[in-house]
Amino acid sequence: MSDRGIDSFRLQGESTFDWGLFLTVVMLIASGLLSIYSATSESSMSSNFTKQIIAIGIGSFVMFTTMYMPERLLKLISYPFYGLSIILLIAVLFIGHEVFGTKGWIRLGGFNLQPSELAKLGTLAALANYLSRKGTDIRTFRDLGITFLMIAFPVYLILKQPDTGSASVVLVMYLGVLFWVGFNSFILYFIFVMPVVIIMSLIGTWWMVIGITAFSIIALLFRQRIWMTAIVILIFIISGIGAPQVYENLYPHQKKRIDSFLNPGSDPLGAGYNVMQSKMAVGSGGLTGKGYLKGTQTQLRWVPMQWTDFIFSVPAEEFGFIGSSLIVGLFIYLLIRSLSIAYEAEDKYYSIISAGAVAMLFYHILINIGMVIGIMPVMGIPLPFMSYGGTSMIFNMLLVGLLLNAYRTKRISKQI
Repeated sequence: MSDRGIDSFRLQGESTFDWGLFLTVVMLIASGLLSIYSATSESSMSSNFTKQIIAIGIGSFVMFTTMYMPERLLKLISYPFYGLSIILLIAVLFIGHEVFGTKGWIRLGGFNLQPSELAKLGTLAALANYLSRKGTDIRTFRDLGITFLMIAFPVYLILKQPDTGSASVVLVMYLGVLFWVGFNSFILYFIFVMPVVIIMSLIGTWWMVIGITAFSIIALLFRQRIWMTAIVILIFIISGIGAPQVYENLYPHQKKRIDSFLNPGSDPLGAGYNVMQSKMAVGSGGLTGKGYLKGTQTQLRWVPMQWTDFIFSVPAEEFGFIGSSLIVGLFIYLLIRSLSIAYEAEDKYYSIISAGAVAMLFYHILINIGMVIGIMPVMGIPLPFMSYGGTSMIFNMLLVGLLLNAYRTKRISKQI
């Protein structure tokens, strides 16, 4: 048999189903169910465990359906799906159900629909469809402007709820897509670094000096035009000096939110309570944890919303550093596998969809785990596949369906 014949035989024997990605997601979902059961078993929220199982069932159907949808159909429904998400974002402002000050849910019988979750996917689908068209170039003012308008509408409507966390997810997804399709990496670096410079300046003067110096040196390494680099460094300096002045002129409640992020101990019974309790739960888990259903902080309900935003504190306390590290390891593998799918995809549409999915998943994981251990602001962003939430679970499983679709399409194209 010739070498070509051997290669063809091997390709035909390869599975078109990405078992590594799928089993990783299954293990994360199982970890989430165990954590939700532990967090709610002895409380009035115990029905959430059953609701989550129902959401997983629906999500599984959506995932496998999406996996087998042809690219032409996915592109065909991308703009209508985006339009539907915008309509729902408008509707929720008038008929939405308010939870913790955010009017972001529409009640449909016994199910709460969160339009912002649909908007994340709808916006990504529309962006991927537009940017994968022949002749589209993100470096032109026209195409950049059109894509900016695509994300501006949902971001504005989500901020009106107000839901800063979900709005930031859409923005990060957009920046990730821009980077993937070849937008100027120096400008993206500037956009990412600016919030860090502001935060460091609020922590202290020396932190500001160290941050501005380090980021300015990195900016020089991009080897951009000297005037452009000089402007960026100047903006870093002005922002670092000006941020504390802006802070002093904020309203008390706005200062309180910033203080609780920079120093949760400054308001232990108010804004910083959630973070302090979650940090205590994580720290008390030690190396191997206290055992399943034996976490004192979580079982005694000291951690607020421990089945949603602070779900990571449950396995961290019950299974310790080893258990929580295994979960983090699963998330890292999920991101690496998804990024590999985006890189290997021959079709630009699938490549952009996969890259956008990676950006959203990474941001969710980083912010959620970061806020549980006190190094990120509390933004109400759920942990993918683990936090309680029907719309979030279905949305994340739909993302996995798109990734499996991209992998399957690539494998089939090799076998032809």
